[in-house]
Amino acid sequence: MASALAVVPNAVAADAPVATDGPLLSYVVNVRPGHGGSASVQRAVAAAGGSVVIAYDKIGVIVAHSKNPEFGRTIRGVRGVVSAGATRTAPLAASATDETGTTQALSGAQVAQAGAAATAAQEPLEPNQWDMRLIGADKANAIEDGSRKVTVGVIDTGVDDTHPDLAPNFSASQSANCVGGKPDASFGAWRPYEAAADHGTHVAGTIAAARNGVGVAGVAPGVKVAAIKVADPGTQLFYTESVVCAFVFAADHGIDITNNSYYSDPWYMNCVTDADQKALVDSVSRAIRYARDKGVTSVASAHNFNDDLASDSVTDTSSPDDGTPVDRTVDPSECPIAPEMLPGIVTVSSVGVTKEKAYYSNYGNGVIDVSAPGGDGRKPADTPDKNGRVLSTLPGGGWGYKQGTSMAAPHVTGVLALLKSEHPKATPGQLEALLKTQADERACPTDPYDSDGDGVVDAVCEGVAQHNGFYGHGIVNALKAVTK
Repeated sequence: MASALAVVPNAVAADAPVATDGPLLSYVVNVRPGHGGSASVQRAVAAAGGSVVIAYDKIGVIVAHSKNPEFGRTIRGVRGVVSAGATRTAPLAASATDETGTTQALSGAQVAQAGAAATAAQEPLEPNQWDMRLIGADKANAIEDGSRKVTVGVIDTGVDDTHPDLAPNFSASQSANCVGGKPDASFGAWRPYEAAADHGTHVAGTIAAARNGVGVAGVAPGVKVAAIKVADPGTQLFYTESVVCAFVFAADHGIDITNNSYYSDPWYMNCVTDADQKALVDSVSRAIRYARDKGVTSVASAHNFNDDLASDSVTDTSSPDDGTPVDRTVDPSECPIAPEMLPGIVTVSSVGVTKEKAYYSNYGNGVIDVSAPGGDGRKPADTPDKNGRVLSTLPGGGWGYKQGTSMAAPHVTGVLALLKSEHPKATPGQLEALLKTQADERACPTDPYDSDGDGVVDAVCEGVAQHNGFYGHGIVNALKAVTK
C-alpha cells in the first residue's frame, strides 16, 4: 500500500552532509492521516541518514533506524510528518512486564499434592486455582469452554506452544515474532528467546490452558490462543515499534482479543510535551485504533506501582528503563502509559484472594475499567499450596506461580473470549459493555486502605460501588458471561 504523498520533503537537502557518529537508534515516524502512503517521507528518511525497517501505510507509521544524532529533529521538519521520535534511549543491541517478584515453579511434590486433592471433574492442579473460582470460571466451563472460532492474541515475551496445556489450543498461523517492528511468521519464531522469559507462557495458560486432564485450566479452555512476541532478547523490553507491529499483525490475522500485560518501553509514562514521547503515543494509538476498527478488543494491565492514575501528580522513578532512570513528577492525564491509558483499551487492576485491591496494583477513578485476580502473596489462599499468587503454565512443560496486574489482565481477556464465543457478531464496544455490566460490583473499602498493617494509608479509593478507582465497574464474572 505504497503511494507517494502529494508533498515534497522540505527539510533535508539531497547533498547535505549527514552525521553517522551517534548510537544506532530506532525511530517511529508518523505521517499525516489521509495521505494514503509515505513514499516521499521514506525518501526523506534515507536522506537524513536513516533506513526504513517497515512502513505501515495503513496507519501511517514508519519504523526507521539511524545513527544520525539529529535524525529525529531533522525528520520532524519534513513536510507530511506529524511526529517522529526515538523509541529508546539506549543503542540497538545485537523488563517491563507487569509482575512482581520472581516465578515460583511447582515442585514434583506440589504437583502430586494438588493432584491428590483434585476431583474427577477437575484438572490435576485445579485445586490450587483459587483465582478461577473467584470469578466463577470453573462453573462457567461446565457450561461453555469457549468457541474454536475465537482467537486470543498474547502480545508478550513469546509462548511455548509445545506445553501440553497449550498445544491443543495453539494457533501457529496467527502467531509471529514482532521484535524490531517487522513481523516474522516463520515456524517457532513466536517462542520465548529463553526459558526465563516465561511471562507470556504464564499469561497464555490463564487465558486458554486446555481442559485435557493435564495441569491447569484456563478461563476459556476451548478458544484458540496465538503468540505475538514483542520482547527484545536479553532486556525483555517492549519497544514501540514491536508493539505497533503486534497490533497491526493481530488485526490482519483474524485475532479477536489481545492481551497486553506490559507497558511500552522505555517510558513508564509518555509525556506528549516531549517530541520523542509524543511520537510513541501517536504510533501506538494509531495501531490500537486500526485493530479496533478491524474488530479487535484489547485488554491491558494497570501496572504495579500503587499509583493513583487519576491524580494530578505521579512520580515516575523508572524512566527511561533502558538507560539511567531520572525521577520526574508528571500529570498522568498529560503523560499516559501506553497502551493502558490510550483510547480503545480495557484497563485492569488486580485483586487478591480476599477480593481487596492487591497492594501493588495501580488504581484511579475513571482509569480502571474492571478488576480481576492477579494475586497477593501476602495473603494465603485456602488451597493445597496455600499460595495467594496465580498458578499457570511455564515454558518447558511446567507450572508455577506469579503475581501482578500482568496476571489479572488475562482473566479479563479470558472472560471476553467467552463473551465473544456467546456473541460472535458483537463489536469491541458491545463486548466491553457486557463485560462491565456483568462485573460484580465492589465498593471502596469503608476503612482506610492499609495493605501491610503498618498504620499508614497506602491508597485512597474514590467513586461509588458501581464504578470506583480500585475496582472500576467491578470484578469480572466468567459465569455470567455464559449465562446472561
